Amino acid sequence: MLQPIGDRVIIAIQDQPEETVGGIVLAENAKEKPTQGKVVAVGTGRVLDNGEKVAPVVSEGDVVMFDKYAGTKVNDGDQEYLVMHESDLLAIVK
Repeated sequence: MLQPIGDRVIIAIQDQPEETVGGIVLAENAKEKPTQGKVVAVGTGRVLDNGEKVAPVVSEGDVVMFDKYAGTKVNDGDQEYLVMHESDLLAIVK
């Protein structure tokens, strides 16, 4: 498994439904990019200019929302992950 460094988090992307509410199957190019995922690993936190370390707000297992184009895609085995800074996360889904 990958271990993020600093204030980065690793997110397992949640697949979007392939079918609309009305039963229409969407083509691959018609789907929107995913904006939700589950945090699978969290770095140690951000270091401020004065050397103080700030603990991450999110923890492993949290479901989070992020911008469509945030992060870097990484493949580990057959699973696709996003690696991004914690500041790129928009919200924690409760």
